[in-house]
This record gives sequence, structure tokens and C-alpha cells, in this order.
Amino acid sequence: MLQEFGKYVKAVMERATDEAQETGSATVEAEHVLLAIAAEPESTTRELLNSAGLDHQRIRDALDEEFRRSLGTAGVVVEGRELPRPRRSAKRPSRMGASVKLILERGVATAGNKRNLRPAHLLLGVLQLNVGTVPRALAMTGADLDELAARVRRSLPDEAE
Repeated sequence: MLQEFGKYVKAVMERATDEAQETGSATVEAEHVLLAIAAEPESTTRELLNSAGLDHQRIRDALDEEFRRSLGTAGVVVEGRELPRPRRSAKRPSRMGASVKLILERGVATAGNKRNLRPAHLLLGVLQLNVGTVPRALAMTGADLDELAARVRRSLPDEAE
């Protein structure tokens, strides 16, 4: 499926697959895409995240905190203890989770077609998620996500005001 997209999105999705493999995930999920964008050398999108105070480490920390809280909701107490680091999977994930499919779908809708899709379109797709790990983690950061989404839209040539 990735062969249908341009080189920028392929690069982000390759990094997202690496992020998923590092955490032992069987599928590539929204959190992996967000972390990949935060590590993206294409500076515009990464800088937009950074301007909101969301660098790779801060996002990783927020995802870890969201995981702690989710465990607490399930009755598992981890306060005062370090979370065990996930094991790197020997096998790269070959499937995209539902959250990534939704991000891609929303990104393509904004871009107009698959070839015009850029990391900023993917970031908009991430910021439009309403449920799940990523929106809960981003909410914990205190970042102004509406303002970030507006800046991302303004950064896109076809979305400029």
C-alpha cells in the first residue's frame, strides 16, 4: 500500500514502522506515526511540533504516562516504579492499525490525492483523532492542539489563508 504514496510519506511510515518494531508492536499505530513525525528530518512539520513543545522525548514521555494511567484504571498500580521498557520485536510489523488507516484517510482527504500527501497532512490526521492513546497522551501535555492544527494548516500551500 505504501508504494502508492510519495517519498515523504514513505519515509515517515518507514520510521513509524521502526518505532513500532522498537516497542514490540505487531502493528503500526498512530503513536508510532506521531513519534516518526517528531523525528522527521523534514524540518517544517517537526518544527511545528517543537513550537508547541512537542518534541520526540516529550511525546514519548506523554505516551508512557498515558500507559501508566491506563494501567491504573485497570487496577495495576505502577506509581513510584519505572515501567519496564518494551522489547524490540525481531520482526518488523507489516500491518497498519485502524488508527493509521484513519490518519492516512484524513490526510489524503486534506491533500487531495495520495501523491500530494506530506508529513503535515499526516500530523493533521493525528490531531483530528478523538479517541485512543494518542489524543489522551497529547491532552496530558497541555499543548494547544487547536492552535497547532491551525499552524499546520497554514503551513500547507493549498491550505494557506
